[in-house]
Amino acid sequence: MSKIIRSAAMLVVCAAILPAAGCARNKAKGDTAYVARDVNTLYALAKRSMDQGRYEESAKMFDEVERQHPYSVWARRAQLMSSFSYYLAKKYPDAVSSARRFLTIHPGNKEAPYAHYLVAMSFYQQIADVTRDQGITQQAADAFGELVRRYPESRYAADARLKLDLINDHLAGKEMEVGRFYQRSANWLAAVSRFREVVDKYQTSSHTPEALERLVECYLALGIPLEARKAAVVLGANYPGSPWYNRAYRLIYFKEPKGIRS
Repeated sequence: MSKIIRSAAMLVVCAAILPAAGCARNKAKGDTAYVARDVNTLYALAKRSMDQGRYEESAKMFDEVERQHPYSVWARRAQLMSSFSYYLAKKYPDAVSSARRFLTIHPGNKEAPYAHYLVAMSFYQQIADVTRDQGITQQAADAFGELVRRYPESRYAADARLKLDLINDHLAGKEMEVGRFYQRSANWLAAVSRFREVVDKYQTSSHTPEALERLVECYLALGIPLEARKAAVVLGANYPGSPWYNRAYRLIYFKEPKGIRS
């Protein structure tokens, strides 16, 4: 969050040099935020709204800067400030839309990494708990992944990598939740598929030891102890002190008198 605010501050500081006065005709009766104004007035009003915490109003005023003065030097800055204001207002779909519009029009701009970061963070803030659909979570992972691939040395890359680790752990948690459901329902093959997904795709997540142990349980239930032993060996090699390994060992020991074999 601090990275987003610092970058936004760099964009708004230029507005301090803008004159606050607008055209006299805009002070007529019936004047609204959508009445034509000069670019200086619009940008100053948008910045003032943001400074006062009226973020959605600020975003719409920045949109007006772009709409009324698309060829102004301030239009490009306004696009990003619109996205940032929508983000602060928790209007995340609008924040994504504004940032992506900026990237479409200015793909090589020096602020492109920041726009990508706004997109990713907007998805990240919408991540639901593991009992819900994880479509948004995957979109956040994809957005952070794109940021890291395109701008690995940017100021946002380190935070993006950290967020990716957290997201992958979350996605692994969803697979585990579904896998446990199938296991409780004695749908062993479906459970194996979910637990294998965790082991193969999210192997660095905190859920991997449990996934391996539950593979042992499922393989034993399916009557294929050789696969159960393989899963237990991998568990023991990578997490020898884990309670999940101790549990797997006991299962294998009672099934196989000689214990776990490689």
